[in-house]
Order: sequence, then structure tokens, then C-alpha cells
Amino acid sequence: MVNLIWTAIVILFALWVVGLVLNIGGGLVHILLVVAAVLVVYNFVTRGRATL
Repeated sequence: MVNLIWTAIVILFALWVVGLVLNIGGGLVHILLVVAAVLVVYNFVTRGRATL
């Protein structure tokens, strides 16, 4: 599950950089950045929990 989250973060970051460089996407770039930030916070919160 952690690998999946980090994969999503890397993909979203790459899309953000492409949108920033090529000046495309408009509001979509900001939405992707917010989703990536939420995933990072989720990862830090769930890292401390013990798995069953």
C-alpha cells in the first residue's frame, strides 16, 4: 500500500511539473498538487499505526 501511495505522489508531482513547464492545465495543476499533499499527509498519519 505504501508503494502505491508513493507511486501516486511521484506521478502527480511529475504531472504538476509538466503543467508548470508547458503552462497547461490551469486549475487542474493545483488540484493535482492538493491531491498529492493529501496523500503525503495520509502517509504520515498511517505510518504510525500498527497493521493487523
